[in-house]
Amino acid sequence: MTDERETQAQADRRLCGLVNGLAKQIEAHVRARAATLGLTASQGVALRELTGPMTLRELAERMSCEPSNATFVADRLEEQGYLERHPHPGNRRAKQLVLTSAGAELQERLLDLLSKDSPLAPLSPEEHDALQRLLTRAVVR
Repeated sequence: MTDERETQAQADRRLCGLVNGLAKQIEAHVRARAATLGLTASQGVALRELTGPMTLRELAERMSCEPSNATFVADRLEEQGYLERHPHPGNRRAKQLVLTSAGAELQERLLDLLSKDSPLAPLSPEEHDALQRLLTRAVVR
């Protein structure tokens, strides 16, 4: 039983190393592509994740960061004219983050850049879907 557990632990360690390595490659890719547009990596992630109006809390969750960090990023994007805060239609205490037309154009340029030479580019569409299903199954419980 010990050998089996050690073998599983070794397999888990190797898999975690691969997932971590992929995450680092994706982070470096986002950082490099965002920089070409004069953005920080965090601003690039925020623009990538802003798929529609959302609260700061929702953005922070998508960015995998604390709300205070998302606030800082949103403040910079707002100062640059890429983002606006609008009243939330269902919660008068909350604000929604909404891309301006300039922000939407920048987001489109960023997404185009991110799709080029992506660390996931070597995967076929079927492999991409399979990886997404497997990671979703591992992450969502």
